[in-house]
Amino acid sequence: MKTRSPNGVPTEVYLSFVASLFGNRKTLFTGMIVHVVTYAAVYAKSGDAFYIYLTAVFACVCLFRIYWFGRFDRTDKNTLGRSDIAEWELRYLYGGVATTAILGIGSGYSIYFLRDSFCELACISVTLASMVSVVGRNYGSSKAVNLQTLSACVPIMIGFLLVGDPFMAVLAVLLVPFLLTTRMMANGVREFLYNYVIASREVSLIADRFDTALNNMPHGLFMVDGNNRIQVANRKACELLHLGNQASLKDCDLDVVLRYGSRQSFVDGSLPSLIQRQLTQLTDGSLSRTLVEFSDNLFLEFTASRRPDGVVVLIFEDVTPRIRAERRILHMVRYDPLTGLPNREFFVESVQDWFRRHDGGGKVGFLILDVDEFKHVNDMKGHVTGDRLLCRVADELQRIVGDATIVGRLMGDQFVLFFPDEGGVDLDARIRETHEAICGFYEVDGTTFRVSFSAGYVILGSDEFRQEEWQIKVDLALFEAKSRAKGSCVAFEQEMDARYVERQKLKVDLGEAVEQGGLHVVYQPMYKPNGTRIECCEALVRWVHPERGSIPPNVFIQIAEEMGIVSEITRFVLQQACADCASWPGDIGVSVNLSVQDLRNENILDVVSDALGEAGLPASRLHLEVTEGSLLAEMGVARSILTHLRSRGVTIAIDDFGTGFSSLSYLDNLPVDVIKIDRSFVRNISEEARGFRLLRGIVHLSRELDLRIVVEGVETEEQLMLLNKYQCADLIQGYVFSVPLPSKSLLGLMEALASKSAAMLRQKKMV
Repeated sequence: MKTRSPNGVPTEVYLSFVASLFGNRKTLFTGMIVHVVTYAAVYAKSGDAFYIYLTAVFACVCLFRIYWFGRFDRTDKNTLGRSDIAEWELRYLYGGVATTAILGIGSGYSIYFLRDSFCELACISVTLASMVSVVGRNYGSSKAVNLQTLSACVPIMIGFLLVGDPFMAVLAVLLVPFLLTTRMMANGVREFLYNYVIASREVSLIADRFDTALNNMPHGLFMVDGNNRIQVANRKACELLHLGNQASLKDCDLDVVLRYGSRQSFVDGSLPSLIQRQLTQLTDGSLSRTLVEFSDNLFLEFTASRRPDGVVVLIFEDVTPRIRAERRILHMVRYDPLTGLPNREFFVESVQDWFRRHDGGGKVGFLILDVDEFKHVNDMKGHVTGDRLLCRVADELQRIVGDATIVGRLMGDQFVLFFPDEGGVDLDARIRETHEAICGFYEVDGTTFRVSFSAGYVILGSDEFRQEEWQIKVDLALFEAKSRAKGSCVAFEQEMDARYVERQKLKVDLGEAVEQGGLHVVYQPMYKPNGTRIECCEALVRWVHPERGSIPPNVFIQIAEEMGIVSEITRFVLQQACADCASWPGDIGVSVNLSVQDLRNENILDVVSDALGEAGLPASRLHLEVTEGSLLAEMGVARSILTHLRSRGVTIAIDDFGTGFSSLSYLDNLPVDVIKIDRSFVRNISEEARGFRLLRGIVHLSRELDLRIVVEGVETEEQLMLLNKYQCADLIQGYVFSVPLPSKSLLGLMEALASKSAAMLRQKKMV
């Protein structure tokens, strides 16, 4: 067997081998006593003083060894290097080899000199017995084994050989196998123990690494046996479940441990049955993964792995942040971020869930509330104030209807409510009471707003509920409410459905009319107040339906805005009006209305340029009219577009002036040349002195701002005379002079006026 060199083993293993030399001192001291007694007996039998000297030397060696054994015990082993360990091995060799040498010399001396059977037997027996102990005590050092066996056996072999007896010589030779066997046995023990130490070291290292990894992993871990008793628990498991010392959990029942943890911290009372059932399903293999909610502040996700021997490994992690994030995301998906009410999708889901949980029978109601004139709140006070007003409305709605009614926010300033069947409650009366209660005064940011709501609702039987139908019906009812009067509450009626179908058909027909040129343009002239001359004509689009006849402009223009094709109509009117105007005499201009959709982007600039270019019409002869409503809707973009058009020479007019909220506030900020005073100011000017004074005030302000004034809707001679008397208009537009006419008829009217003016001029010259 190959002897392993100390330099070939790790330092810590070398230290353990050397430390074994200094161990097991009871046998060492026993041997010392036996050696002293034996030599005393030999001296008593032989009377040879040599053994007294050997005993004295032996005692000195013993004291030497005891001294260094004590020093070794007091040495800090962790500070020893390989050279230090070698020095300690050498110190041991001094004592050990000296001891065996004394024994060997005593034995050889007895053989050669004493020739006494007792003395020979006593000395050789003690020496060979000590040789046997070499294997058990000194296996850790090959040097110790080799030197001690040689120092003990060589003197005996010499003694046998010196006697001169052939049989004694044979005994000397037979000691050689004894030496080799002893050496091989010691080496075998050392090699075995070396492998054991190395294996133990590796196991210890693996165990330390496993323990480090186990206790530093971000997941909790339980390993339970087939009886549900914990065999392994890491530090994270104890932290997550507040279980204290992990060592105390060994062989404890998992359910008992969890109940203890729940009582100590995160769950009041015993562990809920749901949690216990979930964990039981994990350990018995029914589930491989489950989420356990211990409290609102602790969610643990468990996974289980079952081994063939019945051991189950439970790994769990704290997923509370993830669950909270998922809940926040779910809340964001389901709820309106401004008001906190369910959004449209979640409102619909909640209603469907209610129907799944309730049998048919009874009545349910749906109500949509639309804040009247909410846009003006944003325009006057800003969107922040508008948002806060919506939040106040949402809070008030929830307070009024309570928890039984589902409240949601559809979009913008619209709210939707679902009134479930409450057994005998008059839903119609309750819905109207809710509408009446929500209307009123709201104070936001120090400002009090009087808020009214247009409302549409539908009541239907639970067995009649259809998701698509109720939304259409309640929207139709809301549309009807808005068309009647602000603040009204209208129930769905079957006739509304018919009107809706008719309106949808009208949309299809209007789309075809726009695509196929089914619209035409007429012109209403704007006269000088004395009626002698036409200066401009307003282009008015008309649609004659092949089946329903003439459709009023306020009807089909509104439909076109809903369809998003009003800009196509504007393009058509601009092209036709510019082409017709180019054929009119003199510098008569044409005026075209722009819609709010036309002012939302700068495409209108190209449309105007193309129309003027194709007709060859100077930009100064084109007037563009915009309403106050379109300006308020797109103030920033509108200002930019109108400024650009005006810089090209196009005249800009404000149509229906005086019907909006803040007409006077933007006259000085927008590129405006003309204002057209709405017909509502003219209708009763001969009867209402106050209204006429208001009209004259507007005229005075406009003249101070160098704006031209067109008065619309003048229908009687009396109105015309009053306007002329106080010089309230630069131009007059109305039936008092002319109804809207086609371009050809308008040309005849222009020629007649020109002839009349020429005749009057000739008559003046003759006079």
